[in-house]
Amino acid sequence: MAHTNSPSPRINHLSWGHMDVAGIGVGKDFKLWPGGGREWDWRETNTHHDPGIQPADVEELLGKGSKTIVLSRGMLLMLQTCQETLDLLEQKKINVHVEETKAAAQIYNDLASRGEPVGGLFHSTC
Repeated sequence: MAHTNSPSPRINHLSWGHMDVAGIGVGKDFKLWPGGGREWDWRETNTHHDPGIQPADVEELLGKGSKTIVLSRGMLLMLQTCQETLDLLEQKKINVHVEETKAAAQIYNDLASRGEPVGGLFHSTC
């Protein structure tokens, strides 16, 4: 069930191939949501840079109570987002931001610091 009373974890540090997330740990790519998160393993859903983030990639964020979702495009904007993913989020009336990874992290941290139930997918390389 949704954990909307728990804050979304803050991204403490982001650099090429490296993220440090409060209470979660250090890794390369992350899925974050209100009250938690984990490393994002693209192999789980067979995700690739193109066609990109799939509906299956955001389902976990929705299931954990995210009302706004931030999708990163990578540091060099190589990661795409499938139109089906954007259509799903629109259908569920979820606010979505699709940005370069550093900009995405800034938007995410800003929303999280205001107590918004925000989730995100973060790719820290290309």
